[in-house]
Amino acid sequence: MLNDTMIKMLNDQINLEFFSSNLYLQMSSWFYAQGLEGCGNFMREHAEEERGHMTRLFNYVNETGAYAVIGQIDAPKSEWSSLKEVFEETLEHEELITSKINALAKAAFEAADFSTFNFLQWYVAEQHEEEQLFRGILDKIKIIGENDKALFHIDQELEKLFNATKTTATDSSAT
Repeated sequence: MLNDTMIKMLNDQINLEFFSSNLYLQMSSWFYAQGLEGCGNFMREHAEEERGHMTRLFNYVNETGAYAVIGQIDAPKSEWSSLKEVFEETLEHEELITSKINALAKAAFEAADFSTFNFLQWYVAEQHEEEQLFRGILDKIKIIGENDKALFHIDQELEKLFNATKTTATDSSAT
């Protein structure tokens, strides 16, 4: 059984993951409005991934006999000045998520709640991947810039990542 502190922390994380999904969905819309369909598809897929993270936490809380609570979710920002700004904000947001996941894992370990600690290890690894992904995108933007040709190239590269993600998801569901 989860203690009250862990229930609150997990519910807070559920709501933060829900916000993340909304933020990335909003970013995808901004990209579409800029004519960057590859970037829009990539961020829309990332929004779905964050919703999956939220659902996974929601299910875990309920499976433990606790009560998952969806709180008020703030509206995300809806305007950015550049592609680089979107990905800088995304990396900052992922770093926030990492800090919250680490705090959850620490609290579970200190409470000797090893079931929750074990459950959270997937999120710990996932956050490492998320930060690495967005740092890599920012590194590429830094290298090639943001002129029209660079934006076109970045858009194509993110479309490839989006398609690779879809292919991997389809392959995983077939097994």
